[in-house]
Amino acid sequence: MNEARYAVPDITSCDREPIHIPGSIQPHGVLLVVEPASLRTVGEAGEVSRFIPAYSRGTEVSAFLSGPLCQRLEGATTGKLTPLGRIDTPAGAADVVAYRSGAYLVLEFEPAEAEPVEAVPFLTTLDAASSRFERTTSVVDLCREGAAIFRELTGYDRVMIYQFLDDDAGVVIAESTADGMSSFMNHHFPASDIPKQARALYLRNRSRVIPDVGYVPQAIRSDLDLTGLDLSDSTLRSVSPVHVQYLKNMGVAASASVSIVKDGILWGLIACHHSQPRSIPLATRTACQALSNALSRQIRSKEEAELYRERIRLRSQEDAVLAQLGSDGSLDDFFEKSGPAIAGLLTADGFAAAQGRDLFVFGKVPDKIDLRRIADHVRLPAARQPFASSSLLHQWPEAEAFREQASGLLAVTMSTEVPTILMWFRAEQIEVVKWAGNPHKGVSLEPDATLQPRASFEAWTESVRGKAPPWSLAEVEAAGRIVRLMLEQRNNQRMRELNRELSTSLRENQSLLGQKDYLLKEVNHRVQNSLQLVSAFLRLQSRDAASQEVKATLDEAQKRLNAVALVHRRLYQDDSVEVIDLSRYIETLLIDMTQGMDASWREQLDLDLAPILIATDKAVNVGLVLTELVINAQKYAYGGEAGPLGIKLEQHRGMLRLIVADRGKGKQNTGSGGFGSRMLQAIVERLGGHLDEEDNLPGLRVVLTAPIQTP
Repeated sequence: MNEARYAVPDITSCDREPIHIPGSIQPHGVLLVVEPASLRTVGEAGEVSRFIPAYSRGTEVSAFLSGPLCQRLEGATTGKLTPLGRIDTPAGAADVVAYRSGAYLVLEFEPAEAEPVEAVPFLTTLDAASSRFERTTSVVDLCREGAAIFRELTGYDRVMIYQFLDDDAGVVIAESTADGMSSFMNHHFPASDIPKQARALYLRNRSRVIPDVGYVPQAIRSDLDLTGLDLSDSTLRSVSPVHVQYLKNMGVAASASVSIVKDGILWGLIACHHSQPRSIPLATRTACQALSNALSRQIRSKEEAELYRERIRLRSQEDAVLAQLGSDGSLDDFFEKSGPAIAGLLTADGFAAAQGRDLFVFGKVPDKIDLRRIADHVRLPAARQPFASSSLLHQWPEAEAFREQASGLLAVTMSTEVPTILMWFRAEQIEVVKWAGNPHKGVSLEPDATLQPRASFEAWTESVRGKAPPWSLAEVEAAGRIVRLMLEQRNNQRMRELNRELSTSLRENQSLLGQKDYLLKEVNHRVQNSLQLVSAFLRLQSRDAASQEVKATLDEAQKRLNAVALVHRRLYQDDSVEVIDLSRYIETLLIDMTQGMDASWREQLDLDLAPILIATDKAVNVGLVLTELVINAQKYAYGGEAGPLGIKLEQHRGMLRLIVADRGKGKQNTGSGGFGSRMLQAIVERLGGHLDEEDNLPGLRVVLTAPIQTP
């Protein structure tokens, strides 16, 4: 008999700990591993006889589950918990849930409430809690109310709302505690406290309970080798021994957590602590998940409302700024009246504008030599979209020389005859961060050091240098908008004086543009001819190919070549050859691709494309990835037939996300060594991103995530 032993693994990094395959469960419930075809048990964990008298391995599930509960097993799948129902056992009422893990079905039993939950009063309670969320006025007020509601619902001594920051560290922004409990309000926790794979599990399995941190893990027992059984979806999964010791060091006897997921991203956690062992049954956990979803929707609504109010405030000040723009003399004349107002618009400590050798400055800014270095550094990135940083030193080590004046930088390049770089500066603001314990103490710098949890959570403060107050999204948008409006205003003021010169220059420029257009068209014509020759060659080879496999390979190569030809045509159709709108390119690419497909495919496409400006070379690679994913969906999702295909493009901070989702057969084992797979891997690496495959329930959802700007 093989038994998955539970012991502290030999870990050198939190991010490498295999927490999804612990090989054991917590003892407050039992786990049964079932072979799906025969519905007989092949393994178990925990004290099974508490719930199933006279149990023996190999028993059919119908021996202890009623017919309706057995029928619900058909809906069990990976990545989703399927509640089967409530049963009576010698240990009292128990809740039974199921899910798939690899080749097996997994059943879990845990104690339920003594009396079944009445649906109407329960739903009324949830509705009242949601109404309390709606009556709050801000995100902070909402989270404060949320902490109180979750403590009322769960009965834990301490409930915290924990928000993740941009660097994956977190901060407690709301808290509700019982009398005598210590407080972690406004305390920061380092990113290492919740490693990468733990955050991934928080997205997948959104509620977790540890009724007693002093529990003894119960190993999975089987005649088969079940040491690699994935318990990501388990409600009983034994947690990392490092995390258990972490909770003990905090003085916590029981804990629970519920994920707050906003727009598919882990926004934060509802963390519950108790000074004595305590559990919450399945119905309460389900209610917590439902309230967490309501909380996340309200967070999104209130964040959007705050952003809208800030946008309105900034728009109301823009007219006053534009009214102060100077006349068209030198750069100093241009900004003489508007400079102070522009700086005040974005609450900057200083403002500077560089155009060639001319330099305008206002307020607290670095030396002129340093200003020119900064302008050179941001000129190209700020031409694509506003460049914003609240800690320039962390992105550009040379910024140490002017950290005190320019820890924060917001820059935009104005497309004047000689590019004008507008720069807003925020001075260093030494931030005193209160940590829950020293985040550096006990953390070894050796790469192979054994992982140990922090032992102290006493309040510990440190001064963080090299940072300035962050730029809000509305301020970044305002910077880009004010630059466009300034350029329009300046051009309008110059129009009358330049009209005569432009009339003369226009004739000369028309001649030059005609030559340029001729050369570009000639180059484009030659490249297109070459691509058509290659395409024709592939078409002939495909027509003469004796093997269907070779024919299919040549057809796919021709589609990929068409994608490259399309972006080349776009290069010479758009005004800019360096930056293009990725959404327009993708839409055109899909129209071109579907011309060669069955007409029913065009009717099944569902596009949701956000406009994103991106470098042309990146757009080419994104287009090739999209082509490959659409080809795969066409081949495998519906067995060659047409079916629903959703394509979504969105932006999250500095990243783009391209999502291709079907409702077909799901992930197919097509091998990983083919040309398409190797090409995808190489392109994704070139983009500096990653490709994730998820169950679309049903179908497959593939997500490409990549930075918009080249690092």
